[in-house]
Amino acid sequence: MGLIYLDANLLIYVVEEVPEFASRVTRRIEAVVRSGNERFAISPLVKMECLVGPVRSGDLALQGYFETFFLRLATLAMPEAVYRNGAILRARFGLRTPDALHLACAQHHGCQALWTNDERLTRAGLGLAKNILSDPA
Repeated sequence: MGLIYLDANLLIYVVEEVPEFASRVTRRIEAVVRSGNERFAISPLVKMECLVGPVRSGDLALQGYFETFFLRLATLAMPEAVYRNGAILRARFGLRTPDALHLACAQHHGCQALWTNDERLTRAGLGLAKNILSDPA
């Protein structure tokens, strides 16, 4: 059974019901869930990025929706090796620190894919990262 790492932007689209993206992301996730062959995973960094908006606005209900959604996903640890590889990815590909850490975490845990809506991550991922909103599959 494979792991698919979900970038924070995709969770934000789904939980906050962003009109132009939420249904497309949800359909892709549901298709994988129906197949039963993969699991979805996130990192503590994804949780942090998702919670910034609700905490900043004081939206406790939205914060609760995120916390509930997180329970449906595997949470991957981010040991020191993730940070070391993140530094290499950041230097090599010019990624922002959070993006380099997402990619490094997915690589460290042997994820079969990193789903995102970020073309920079897609390019740096060398086949691991997939922009699922530009990919027709």
